[in-house]
Amino acid sequence: MIEIYRHELTVTPDQIDRWGHVNNRAYLKWMEEAAVDHSSANDWPPQRYADLGRGWVARSHFIEYLKPAFVGDEIVVHTWVADFQRVTSRRRYRIERLADQAILAKAETNWAFVNLDTFTLTRIPPEVGECFPIVPDDA
Repeated sequence: MIEIYRHELTVTPDQIDRWGHVNNRAYLKWMEEAAVDHSSANDWPPQRYADLGRGWVARSHFIEYLKPAFVGDEIVVHTWVADFQRVTSRRRYRIERLADQAILAKAETNWAFVNLDTFTLTRIPPEVGECFPIVPDDA
């Protein structure tokens, strides 16, 4: 099981806003990609959730932007599961530029586990929770 997942990418021109730095929408996309890749790496790819008829939807996002990123920057999105509740899970992110190890953003998503037919909240099955080690806040 991978506790803290590393999602690496390079900033592309289409991710830049009118001010010349990465648009905030790109950060959300990176966070979702990192979460899906981390889940897949821990034996829960999207198809496995679909077969179960259950899956994750975002309830809320919090992003604290600390420094800008620019075209060509090599970025790593670190992500980990901070907790599991009955029907929700908090996932954290630290986004940094590889060249200088500058932390560009810190973020968190509160994910809800839902029935994919009705989009109602449903209990997270033990087999899902067992595949994601909880990384404490002080780690």
